[in-house]
Amino acid sequence: MLLKTPEMSIVSKIKPLIVQTLTDLYGQAFTDGDLTISTTKPEFEGDYTLVLFSFVKQLKKSPEQLGQEIGTSLVQRHPELFSAYNVIKGFLNLTITDAYWLGVLQEQYNNPSFGKKAPNGKKVMVEYSSPNTNKPLHLGHLRNIFLGWSIARIHQEAGYDTIKSCIVNDRGIHICKSMIAWQLFADGATPASTGMKGDHFVGDYYVKFNDEFKRQVEELVQGGMKKEEAEKEAPVMKATQQMLLEWEAGKPDVMELWAKMNGWVYAGFDATYTRIGADFQKMYYESNTYLLGKQFVEDGLKTGVFYKKEDGSVWINLTEDGLDEKLVLRKDGTSVYITQDMGLAEQKYEEFSYDQSIYVIADEQNYHMKVLKLILQKLGKPYAAGIHHLSYGMVELPSGRMKSREGTVVDADDIVEEMANVAKAKTEELGKVKDFSEDELKGLYDTIALGALKFFLLRVDPKKKMIFNPEESIDFHGFTGPFIQFIHARIKSILRKENPAETAYTGDLLKLEKELIVTLEQYPNVIEQACAEHNPSLLAIYIFGVAKLYSSFYTEHHVLTAETEAKKQLRLKLSEMTAHVIASAMGLLGIRVPERM
Repeated sequence: MLLKTPEMSIVSKIKPLIVQTLTDLYGQAFTDGDLTISTTKPEFEGDYTLVLFSFVKQLKKSPEQLGQEIGTSLVQRHPELFSAYNVIKGFLNLTITDAYWLGVLQEQYNNPSFGKKAPNGKKVMVEYSSPNTNKPLHLGHLRNIFLGWSIARIHQEAGYDTIKSCIVNDRGIHICKSMIAWQLFADGATPASTGMKGDHFVGDYYVKFNDEFKRQVEELVQGGMKKEEAEKEAPVMKATQQMLLEWEAGKPDVMELWAKMNGWVYAGFDATYTRIGADFQKMYYESNTYLLGKQFVEDGLKTGVFYKKEDGSVWINLTEDGLDEKLVLRKDGTSVYITQDMGLAEQKYEEFSYDQSIYVIADEQNYHMKVLKLILQKLGKPYAAGIHHLSYGMVELPSGRMKSREGTVVDADDIVEEMANVAKAKTEELGKVKDFSEDELKGLYDTIALGALKFFLLRVDPKKKMIFNPEESIDFHGFTGPFIQFIHARIKSILRKENPAETAYTGDLLKLEKELIVTLEQYPNVIEQACAEHNPSLLAIYIFGVAKLYSSFYTEHHVLTAETEAKKQLRLKLSEMTAHVIASAMGLLGIRVPERM
């Protein structure tokens, strides 16, 4: 008999049945919250495990006795769901019937929406990338972008209305450094005249500035000046500071150069975003937002949230909150980063009325983000509670940390290109793409390269630092994107030969057949968890497990030449559902899966 199963996790079905059983057996009230249920460890018989220790004191029975009583009752009362149980110390291991798992497979194997939640009416804004217009995007940006894009997409799948946004840091002393260096050294050169991508072109002048600055400082120090003074007096630094003042005053020729050079950079950014599959619904620019937030300061002074020092600067005292005093307005009345971030948070809320605002920012800004949220809470802003900092660790190279001003970063475009070349070499080694056209091959290499890159950067918990290794990331065997892509392509090659029939299978399941259905059934829960924890690595780990399990299943069991027609149809359905879950989960990570490899 096939058990009818709506799309609802098995755990959510089990819990009320156990609660009712406990209430009936022992005459005491229990809730879902009293239960701890997890998947049974592989070394034990069973599918799901109920932890019994929490009931021992309340019910004054041994864990073994409780396990026997609860297990017997569940199997007797719900034979359609529970086929067996066993008790190991304080754990009740429950075996779910094959009929239930076959019901899941029959209903979901060709469901294109499996895993997708209905709209929940809540809105989430995800801010990521946040580049500076004095340099191209680098490897660190890629981790940020892939995290932000994936988190937005996961939230969307979990039922949220999502807005992807970016704040561009297009003003300040660092921007002026590139501008001054261009005036000094470019001799009128442009990206068009040099054949360079705009962001690379401007980034080179940022490096040139620092080279010239170092040279001038050294010269002044050799002339007898102390290093600290030399750094202030270096002509190139003084010229940059003067340019910043002129920019803030709106001097026409400075504004014109600024707009021109930023335009070059934006064209470069757009090309990179297009290649890596990143996009935004809303772009903010620091040049338009840096004056925001001053009204907050006025309001906060009136309510006593902020206080003014004798020199006219405005501060907030956060010592009672375990932090320190924080400047929110300089004595000359100019704003600081925290001021404009307050203003931008308000602007975003007025524009989109979000329930949650997720900032994807490196862990170097943990303190800043704590302060921002705390200030907004003290100002009584309704959106303050919804601010969440997705703090992530830096990406390092085997050789150590990257430094953009020294020109030692791994450029995003270069790494994507290098990955495509490695993908080409590794794919050709396999020798299975001889019938591909040139365009198909280029598309495949890009798909594999970006899949490898994204998966490698997303498979690690965001909070952890990581070391990037291109060769390791693109291996077709192991914990990599290309391995999962390869399994998907293998399944699709089977399904091109034959599609499963509608008829339902009613026999017994072999170990790997059942294990595969059990794992696939968990997919909606994994999405939910990745969403709640803002952690795409949970999805990456899960889908690698699915691919690995299918690989074992495929090695052990024939699909198209199965021992019976019924088994063939069962395995075709298993294959189709696996292919869907792989494509869906990888899509949530921003990774395409090829039909052929």
